Amino acid sequence: MSAPIRVALVDDQPLVRMGLATLVAAEPDLELAGEAADGREGMALVRRTRPDVVLCDIRMPVLDGLGLLAEVAADPALAAVRVVMLTTFELDEYVFEALRHGASGFLLKDAEPTAILDAVRVVADGGSLLAPSVTRTVIDHFGARRPARPHPRIGDLTEREREILGWVATGRSNGEIAQALVVSPDTVRTHVSRAMVKLQARDRAQLVVFAIESGLGRSEAP
Repeated sequence: MSAPIRVALVDDQPLVRMGLATLVAAEPDLELAGEAADGREGMALVRRTRPDVVLCDIRMPVLDGLGLLAEVAADPALAAVRVVMLTTFELDEYVFEALRHGASGFLLKDAEPTAILDAVRVVADGGSLLAPSVTRTVIDHFGARRPARPHPRIGDLTEREREILGWVATGRSNGEIAQALVVSPDTVRTHVSRAMVKLQARDRAQLVVFAIESGLGRSEAP
């Protein structure tokens, strides 16, 4: 039997933490690594326990979610820690910045319990999670408001990798991209993986942001 997924909770609202802790404790494949009421306490918890996944509020006192995320991303010892941001608003102004700085995705606080548990498992398995109901809206809303800022290594991508990266920037899954391009999902997955390595993206969520900032999404895919 594999080791349980260790989850840390960082949120300044006690009721939110209690609800999430109850969810985690009820699942045999999950384990609560600890709780914290602000980002500074959260960082101490993360460094002490090295959880697999951190569910972290964006807006908090002392050190907010973006601050915690920046510290996690900057510490090589925490490279395996995945952070999922929690927000009350679908178009929270910090969502795009959180993804750009390496968050593995975001969830709305009123998401169904099963969606939250699924998100933890997906992220722990190396995937990324952008709330399905708002992913493309967030991409369109925040991406359109920022001038193109090409990634310094965007020129390292092959023409095919650029094309597929453009599709990734629309929020489509590998399966959807494969269907549109009439290729196998494995082919798409290979190109996505190579693009992630070349652009040094932490995960797919950050790759989406790099693609949007490089001006790909709308021009590379219909």
